[in-house]
Amino acid sequence: MSTARRSPLTEFHRIDSLAHRYALAVTGAFHPGKDDGAPADCRTLLLLGPDEPRFWPVFRKAPEYLDGSPDPLDRWSTRQAGALATKIGGTAIFPSDGPPWPPFIAWALATQSCHISPVGLLVHDKAGLFLSFRAAIALPVQLELPAPAPSPCTSCPAPCATACPVGALSPGQDYDVAACMAHVCSAKGRECRQGCLVRCICPVSQQFGRDPGQSAFHMTAFLKGQTCA
Repeated sequence: MSTARRSPLTEFHRIDSLAHRYALAVTGAFHPGKDDGAPADCRTLLLLGPDEPRFWPVFRKAPEYLDGSPDPLDRWSTRQAGALATKIGGTAIFPSDGPPWPPFIAWALATQSCHISPVGLLVHDKAGLFLSFRAAIALPVQLELPAPAPSPCTSCPAPCATACPVGALSPGQDYDVAACMAHVCSAKGRECRQGCLVRCICPVSQQFGRDPGQSAFHMTAFLKGQTCA
């Protein structure tokens, strides 16, 4: 019988590896306190995002994408993250749960692996400004977690700060959703419909491997119900 000691991070890495089988990736984790809005029995909260670049081709073959019904990505996320949560003995939580809505932004910052970018969007050391969350999983056990990654913005020249054609995403101001949507719907905003220029110009985002079709999919969802030129 082997007497080799297992690394205390073995369980976290096992879960992270398992998540990839569901086309998901652990983008951050932390040990919540009583005021963090996590379930009362939660000892470790994992945040899940898409496993890029594998996610998009997997999702496009999924029944939720192909059946023509509303909210295909939310339904896919519910199925995939729900199955992963069951597999590891946790409870899946989704951004669409509510009201009240789960505090995903606060949770992301609590992981210390997600940071505020110069334009106010959350940024991640691997996903850049393409950071997104499909679900969280609350675990009743306290896992040892890897050290959080520093913000990639520290040594970046911040091309995101001037990338928005109408300044809807700019340093020192809240996101101007109305200005953004009006521009994207206009004839001049056709390039933005293929993906937010601010997110796309981030040097980390450019290394992330996201398929342009995925960015266009998200922009189409953003413009749902709008008439564009």
